[in-house]
Amino acid sequence: MMKTGTEIVQLIEEHQKLIYKVVNSYCSNRQEQEDLIQEIIFQLIKSYPRFDHQVKVTTWMYRVAFNVSISHYRKMKNRQKYLVPMPEKLVKIDDTADHQPNEDLARLQAFIQGLNPLNKAILIMYLDGSSHTEIAKAMGISVSNVGTKIGRIKKHLKKKFNQQ
Repeated sequence: MMKTGTEIVQLIEEHQKLIYKVVNSYCSNRQEQEDLIQEIIFQLIKSYPRFDHQVKVTTWMYRVAFNVSISHYRKMKNRQKYLVPMPEKLVKIDDTADHQPNEDLARLQAFIQGLNPLNKAILIMYLDGSSHTEIAKAMGISVSNVGTKIGRIKKHLKKKFNQQ
């Protein structure tokens, strides 16, 4: 049992950027991101004993991370119904970063945020260099459907860039 615990901790450390990519795509609030990271790690540890070693570790990790993130996103959407909006700039947070993101990159990130959860997940894996087969396994859809969706996402993003 100890060996399994050590293995999953090592896998999480090796692939922590994968978790950060998914989390950053689903929420921008720092505290929410930390909560989501903890939940993803908890679910990875919890499900590791049932991990099917026939698939790549990253494919399995993406699947867990996306499932947790999408569930979190849905919960947050439901909570939004009951929240009372607060005036902007009620409390000013000094968030001066040493580096400013490229304007095109910032626009791309905003466009990606606007995608539905499945398309967002597919695009993240695609941009990370995952194969269509890996994406299909992680998302539970066919390989041809992955190709079709990627083509449509690219077309949609290109159209958004040309509009602005």
